[in-house]
Amino acid sequence: MSRIGKRPIPVPAGVEVQIEGNRVRVKGPKGQLEKNLHPDMIIKYEEGRLLVERPSDNKLHRSLHGLTRTLLNNMVAGVTNGFQKNLELVGVGYRASKQGKKLVLAVGYSHPVEIEPDEGLEIEVPAPNKISVKGVDKEKVGALAAVIRAVREPEPYKGKGIRYEGEYIRRKAGKAGAKR
Repeated sequence: MSRIGKRPIPVPAGVEVQIEGNRVRVKGPKGQLEKNLHPDMIIKYEEGRLLVERPSDNKLHRSLHGLTRTLLNNMVAGVTNGFQKNLELVGVGYRASKQGKKLVLAVGYSHPVEIEPDEGLEIEVPAPNKISVKGVDKEKVGALAAVIRAVREPEPYKGKGIRYEGEYIRRKAGKAGAKR
């Protein structure tokens, strides 16, 4: 039995859950999320909590059990608290700024890089070398943070680039001085 899959998901007050077959709609104070889940999974809403059951013990159903529960839990957590991913810019002259909704990055290229967030996502720049991506959908927040990081990934020699907050970059030694 999946340890994660069998745990019930508590639904806090102020959060509405609608289940129509395999389509689940969760509405809360931060927003609304809708997701199609695997049709084999059995999703029940009882006494202020969500339960996920699997129809059989075959390998596919066992693997989907924990996944479905985690996706539902992320939906409930997203509409109540939201998700946030923080990035930091490391490098001389590397900076971020906001123009309207767009994020503008100056990271050593000959031109500034502009990134437009999708609907439901918000980008904040609390400092010139810090970026914060916020939203209701965990998947979209992580995807946008990955797109921003991919503009200038951290390199292993000097550690310059855009990295997640607290990310460890394994450093390499540069080439030794040439003997003459």
